[in-house]
Amino acid sequence: MHTAETGREGERLAVTWLRRHGYIIHDLNWRSGHYEIDIIASRGGSLHFVEVKTRSAMGWSSPEEAMTPNKCRALLRGAAAYLSMHRLPHEPQFDLIAVDILPDGSSEIRHIENVIQSGW
Repeated sequence: MHTAETGREGERLAVTWLRRHGYIIHDLNWRSGHYEIDIIASRGGSLHFVEVKTRSAMGWSSPEEAMTPNKCRALLRGAAAYLSMHRLPHEPQFDLIAVDILPDGSSEIRHIENVIQSGW
């Protein structure tokens, strides 16, 4: 599987996982200017800005390692842009969904909530 295909598959798996766990999906691959957010979802009183990182299990690094300080800053800026356009009464939260695609085609998914403490 090529990198782009791996990423799309990871996002598809993440959406399925979120829906199964009671999240409402508002936007997928939301873009505005330079900002991009993989998934915007809500559950309860929180609006979740979700970064999805997918890796082949044979890769050199884990999906979690791809959540760099630069990626965190970009996610915060993207969320601010989204919130300025959509007046929503939810508290923002920043999550990471890490997806490992295993050699047999199965996957492992980890949802890490509050990956960024924004101090919003």
